[in-house]
Amino acid sequence: MTQAGWLGQVEQMAQELAGSLGLGVVEVEFVREGRRCILRVFLESERGITLDDCQKVSERFSARLDEIDIVPGNYYLEVSSPGLDRPLKKEADFVKFAGRRVHVKLFAPQMGRRQLEGELLGLVGGRVGVRLDNGSEEWLALDGIARARLVPEIDFGGR
Repeated sequence: MTQAGWLGQVEQMAQELAGSLGLGVVEVEFVREGRRCILRVFLESERGITLDDCQKVSERFSARLDEIDIVPGNYYLEVSSPGLDRPLKKEADFVKFAGRRVHVKLFAPQMGRRQLEGELLGLVGGRVGVRLDNGSEEWLALDGIARARLVPEIDFGGR
């Protein structure tokens, strides 16, 4: 089975397990870092993700993965929240986080750029809107976006 095939099955299992605990899955990735292979599961919840959430999912998911032995070779399982710079993956993400600042990387240049940053305007007709700092709007084909992430907004209390 190809990596895309087993990784899709792993993601489906992660979604089912997380869903049974009232959580969602933002992303599942399998990466090689040096000599280590890492299977990462990023969780989300309206109330936020706690260490206890991560531990529960990690323990249950690890046991299930060991049982079915679908991931080839040795790997480390990491379960965490997506962080402040959360990736936007699903169509619903581009709607949910409208009004937030985003950084977008494109597969191919548009208007002479492959990266842009600004306020997310949402998703309309398969196109993602971003208002740039100069006030102009760019509407990007969703399938032309290589990666989109929230830009962390930190308030230092008026300092």
